[in-house]
Amino acid sequence: MLNNAFRVLWLLNKKELRESDVAQLKSVGVTEFFMPKKFPATPYNLSDDIDFSYDDSLSIPVSDLEVLNRQNWYEDPSDEAWGIVNRYFDVAFVGSHAQQLLAALKGFGGAIVLRGAGFLDGKSYSDALHNDLGEDGVYRLKAVGNRLWFGAFHAHQAKAEMNYLSRRLCCLPVEYAFKSSDGYSNRQINNVLFFCPNINVSEFSLGLYKNFLADFKGFDYSVAGQQPIAVDADNIIGEINFESKDCISNQYKVMFYDSTVSNRIDDMPLRAMRSGIALVFMAGGMLDDLGGIKSPGRSKTIEEARKKIRRILEGDNEFIASIIDNQKKILDKFSTVVVSQQWRRGWADITNELEAIRAQNAERPKKRKRIAIIVPVKYRGGSLRGTKMLAQALYIGSRQGGEDVDVVICHLDDKESYSRDTFDDIDANIKIRPYKWRTLDAIEARRAMRYSGQQGWEPIHSKYVAPDDGIKQLVDCDLWIVISDRLEAPLLPIKPTIYMVYDYLQRYEPILTKGADAVFLDAVRVSKKVFVTTNFTKFDALQYAGVSAGKVVVMPMLVPEFWKESVIKTEKGLPYFIWTTNANQHKNHVNALKALRIYYEEYGGSLSCHVTGVGTENLLKSDMPHLKPLAKLVKGSPLLSRRMRLLGELSESQYIDTLANSRFLWHAGKIDNGTFSVIEAACVGIPSLSSDYPAMHEIDARFSLNLTWMNSGDPKDMAKKLKYMEENYFNLTAKLPSKEKLAQNDLVNFAVKYWDEVRVCL
Repeated sequence: MLNNAFRVLWLLNKKELRESDVAQLKSVGVTEFFMPKKFPATPYNLSDDIDFSYDDSLSIPVSDLEVLNRQNWYEDPSDEAWGIVNRYFDVAFVGSHAQQLLAALKGFGGAIVLRGAGFLDGKSYSDALHNDLGEDGVYRLKAVGNRLWFGAFHAHQAKAEMNYLSRRLCCLPVEYAFKSSDGYSNRQINNVLFFCPNINVSEFSLGLYKNFLADFKGFDYSVAGQQPIAVDADNIIGEINFESKDCISNQYKVMFYDSTVSNRIDDMPLRAMRSGIALVFMAGGMLDDLGGIKSPGRSKTIEEARKKIRRILEGDNEFIASIIDNQKKILDKFSTVVVSQQWRRGWADITNELEAIRAQNAERPKKRKRIAIIVPVKYRGGSLRGTKMLAQALYIGSRQGGEDVDVVICHLDDKESYSRDTFDDIDANIKIRPYKWRTLDAIEARRAMRYSGQQGWEPIHSKYVAPDDGIKQLVDCDLWIVISDRLEAPLLPIKPTIYMVYDYLQRYEPILTKGADAVFLDAVRVSKKVFVTTNFTKFDALQYAGVSAGKVVVMPMLVPEFWKESVIKTEKGLPYFIWTTNANQHKNHVNALKALRIYYEEYGGSLSCHVTGVGTENLLKSDMPHLKPLAKLVKGSPLLSRRMRLLGELSESQYIDTLANSRFLWHAGKIDNGTFSVIEAACVGIPSLSSDYPAMHEIDARFSLNLTWMNSGDPKDMAKKLKYMEENYFNLTAKLPSKEKLAQNDLVNFAVKYWDEVRVCL
């Protein structure tokens, strides 16, 4: 049963199509419409317009209508706008604009009608959507299920489409009822009329124009169509309007239509036929399917078309009459009666299906979304801590937003790296799942993607990786968030993916061979979003990794809540400072040890140096090239040998105790995304000496740490600043932010920000 209470969101700005669709929608009982008040400023939209008159039809609050009118519906309307739309509207008509369609798929819960006449070059909508939306977008399109409709102008368009679109065909034609050929003998213009807009805008249109000039050399001609960029030719007549009796277009005797595309027909030849112009057209196009295969105007070759046009221009009235008679039969398929019947059937399909879906959803328990946070390598230390905090933020943030999700941390199945108690410090409701990487060749990857329902996907790499958890390969999760981009091969895009990228160290340090990071960079470019925590890394993502600006999001830095810890200051043992590091090359070990030697041997440093962090217990035993010089540096300095203690990776409680009883923290790394350690130190009342680089300045400013700076490339300066910290640590402690100020950075305060960015990818 049709429901005249349905409201329609018609998100296009094509005047003639709007008038036609609204007339048909009114005929099936729809009385309320919203039309967009903005449209893209491109050469292809110059004939679009805005119509406020339909606002009067809406029985929604004026304040809500004002919100809707402020939106750009071709980009990404606000969550507030989608909330209003979902309260009041049932069906949305959208075009093939990628951003508009993605926004509707994410934001709208009603029926979505993809309105389309087809593409000039014959490309299918399936191909176009795959190119414009990417794998994630097509996956989202399919996930809409029976709320999606392919609102084709002609049923023949479905032939070229993949099953997920063709099975959702809802034919909604435009009326082109034949008017009259009376007065044909009075038509005075003997030029061949050819419709070709955007000649200097589109390479495709320019090619059609050049072909026409070559094919009809020797004929007088006129080229119609909007030309945003002027064409230097006398025969360009611009826009035409066959509906106007006084329009010059109605003085032409013949029009040539060149398209051989089988899944699209332009609007203009149908309008020309409706006005009574004789149409000569090429065989093989959609006109064949519409009844034109028997038309006397149908031509298999350009030479045949030239002869037929010549007969028309020379006044072969019998031939002209036979063409027009056939055109009437073609246009019978677009008569008022036929079009209205198809719209009634189509609208009934749309609304009945929507009501059935709503009824099912009302009875069905709502399934929670599930997010997998994937740790791609054996991360420990800060990266693992960041993973835990991200999981906690999403778990809390989704509940703050009233959209509870399940969160799963997925780590490599390695008992040496991850013991049973590794994740004891996070909420028990966050699930832990070990997995292994599985490598697939191109054929296996294609097969896996087909099984996942992504029929249009084709491999572009020779191998891919996919997580294998021994259960469902994480396909039970709706979104994958990968901690860093460190993958051995591109991730198989079975699910939408976000990457949390902390740095691009390879841009600054020779940690990879040339080209070895291509896999990492490819991974983030095709992701849904890329999260970073500093502007420094954002610029690297844009300039070095080549990620599009719209994907990169600077997120609040989540930090351990050490300000909540109760620490006991003791004076046991010799006074010391703490150097938190690991075995990675950018940690600047050689310069750090040179600085320590100078500090002890030249400046008479009195504080011991306690070294903590993953792998630090073996710093002097490593065969890694950048660590080999360390043993010699220490061995050559008895003072350094006595005063440096390698503590290795400490438990969190041990680390807090060690940190809280130090005089200061030393961060000696060359460059990275910044370190939590200086924030942790401030939380327990300890000042820090840090290398001077952009990311650390961002952290210093954001957390009001009042860091002391040193030049990490100059061991002498590093040593001098170590001595300064020894002599001034007490005064520097007074400059630290209060615990109350640091507590403003509680994860709970940023959880909803993380959830808001993630939820739109689900």
